Amino acid sequence: MNKATATLLIICPDRPGLVASVSTFLFEEGANILHADQHVDQEENLFLQRVEFETDGIDLDELEARFGAMAGPMGMRWSLRRSTRDTKVAILVSRQGHCLTDLLARWQMEELSGHPVAVISNHPEHEDLVTHFGLPYHHFPVTQGAKSLQEGQVLEVLEDVGADLIILARYMQILSPGFVERYPNRIINIHHSFLPAFAGGRPYHQAHERGVKVIGATAHYVTAELDQGPIIDQDVTRISHRDSVPDLVQKGRDLEKVVLARAVRAHLENQILVYRNRTVVFA
Repeated sequence: MNKATATLLIICPDRPGLVASVSTFLFEEGANILHADQHVDQEENLFLQRVEFETDGIDLDELEARFGAMAGPMGMRWSLRRSTRDTKVAILVSRQGHCLTDLLARWQMEELSGHPVAVISNHPEHEDLVTHFGLPYHHFPVTQGAKSLQEGQVLEVLEDVGADLIILARYMQILSPGFVERYPNRIINIHHSFLPAFAGGRPYHQAHERGVKVIGATAHYVTAELDQGPIIDQDVTRISHRDSVPDLVQKGRDLEKVVLARAVRAHLENQILVYRNRTVVFA
């Protein structure tokens, strides 16, 4: 049986002795370190660290208080994540269901931690699929002139289920700044990587007309600025003149599924540090 663990995520100005300070603190608290990774952004003079440790016999509330007292003078921005906390995930989706189906199957096969608690859509297509996986399906259509009403309905469900993470699994609606502000670095989006070259509708048609040689997918945290949030994961695949538009669409969907799943896993396993609208992802 896996032992309970906790993860410290730290960002602070770089200076000598930071690794020693953190490891010594945890040693003196009786914590057994399982994984320790760090990175220095020399351009920004920032130190970033992820430390995962066993928590058997440790009062995490007391440890958190003592670490805060040490971290303050060092200018650390930090958080302590408990592995025993079961992250509640809500999925938002529109008509395209490939990412939704992939994520639900991964949870069923226990490939992802946390657990989905609700699926919300502005279309009715996926209700049978979602209920098959034993989840509630909430359908809130977007009608002309009532976008804010629909968004309010979505937010009400998210609050009711206590969602910790929101996944936009090809949810083709723009979230308002007020919505995004409620969940900073807790909304993950997936889209093709043609932006900004082929913005708008029919991106694969545009790419085909221009004879592109690679297509890709990008997963990122959502910010108020559309599709400009910190990137978590990306991937590409090569294509050729033999590929038709349907071929591009299929290959793009395959990439979107894999890239989104990797981004979700990294978030759920507390591998991501966000700073300056960018990420460090410790594998």
